[in-house]
Amino acid sequence: MHQLFNSLKGLIKPKLCITDNIVFRLHYRTTVVILLAFSIMVTAQQYFGDPISCITKRNIPANLLDSYCWIHSTFSIENSWNGKVGVDIPYPGVDNSKEMNAFRVYHTYYQWVCFFLFIQAIFFYLPHLMWKTIEGGLIRNLILGLDKPIVKSEDLLMNIDLLSDYLRRSFTMHKKLFFGYILSEILNLINVLVQMLMVDTFLGGQFFNYGWSVLQWNNWSWPLNYNPMIQLFPRLTKCEFFQYGPSAGIERFDTMCLLPVNILNEKLYIFMWFWFYSLTIVSIITVVYRLLMISFLSTQTLAIFLNCRTLKRNKITNILQNGNIGDWFLLYLLSKNIDPLNFHDLMLHLEMKIKNKILSNHIENEMDKYNLHRLD
Repeated sequence: MHQLFNSLKGLIKPKLCITDNIVFRLHYRTTVVILLAFSIMVTAQQYFGDPISCITKRNIPANLLDSYCWIHSTFSIENSWNGKVGVDIPYPGVDNSKEMNAFRVYHTYYQWVCFFLFIQAIFFYLPHLMWKTIEGGLIRNLILGLDKPIVKSEDLLMNIDLLSDYLRRSFTMHKKLFFGYILSEILNLINVLVQMLMVDTFLGGQFFNYGWSVLQWNNWSWPLNYNPMIQLFPRLTKCEFFQYGPSAGIERFDTMCLLPVNILNEKLYIFMWFWFYSLTIVSIITVVYRLLMISFLSTQTLAIFLNCRTLKRNKITNILQNGNIGDWFLLYLLSKNIDPLNFHDLMLHLEMKIKNKILSNHIENEMDKYNLHRLD
C-alpha cells in the first residue's frame, strides 16, 4: 500500500522557509494530500476489490454485465428504504422496479469520484500557488543564513547590517506582500465553501446534512438496517439490461449489483464532511485574526514578540510605528524564520538605523528652513 502514496511524500515534507501559517498549510498541504490519497484509494482495485459486481443472468457474461451497469449507472427504489429486510425487501433501497409506484433514484457519482477528488485537490492548491508567485522567494533571499543559531561573528554582523539596511530603505514598500497574503487566505476560505457546495451538488444535495444525519443515527445494531450512509452510498443497487431474445424480441433483465466501492466512499465522505466543516471554522477565525492585525498595533507587536521573547515590546512598537502593515508582515515572516537571538540583534540594528534616518531627515528639514529664512 505504501507504494501508492510515495508520490505524495513531497507535499508533506517540512519546508525550511516558512511564508505562511498552519491554517494555510492545512489547505494546500494536508487537504491536498488527503484528497489525492482518497483518489488513489478508490481506484486501487487490488486492495479494495472490484468496484461493482452484478448477479449474472442466463448467458450474459459477468464482466459484460458489470461493465454495462458501471457505465450506465444503477438505481435504488426510493419507497423501499425503510422496509423490513428479508420480509418486505431484500435490501434497503432494493425492490421490484416493475411496480407503478417504484420511483427510481439513479446513482452515477461513483464513476467520477476519483476524478472529482483530483480536481478538488487542484483547487485547494491554487491559492498557495498564487501566494507563492506574489512572494517570489523574498523571505528565503532575505534570511542570509541568519536562521542558523551559530554563525561566524564577522558574517553575522555583516548579514545583520545588510538586512537591516535593506529593511530601513524599503520601509513602507511591502503593502502588496501583505494584501497578497490576505487575498490568498480569503481565497482559501471561499474555496472550501465552494468545494462544499460542489460536493453537495455532486452527491445530489445530500452532503451538507450528511454528517449531522450520521451523528443523529443511533441504530447501528444490524448492518442491513436503513441508515444515512447506506442511502447516500448504497452497497446493493439495481440495474436493467436489455438484449434481443431468440425471437428477435427485446428482453429485459432486472438484476442486483453489489457496490464494494461504496463501503470506502461512505467513510471517505464522512471524513471529508468533518474535515471541510472544521477547515471552514478555522479559516473564518484566521480571516478575523488578520482583520485584528490591520486594526491594532498591539496585536502586531504581540505576534512578533511571541517569535522573539528576548526583544522588548516597546522596541518592536517603536519600529512598527514608523512603517505600515506591510512592514509588520515582512518582519513577522522574518521572525518565524530567523533564529530568535539573531532576530533580536537585527531589530536593534533596524531601530537604530530608523532613528538615525529620522534624525537625519529632521536636520535636513531644519537646514532647509534656515536657508529659506536667510534668502528671505
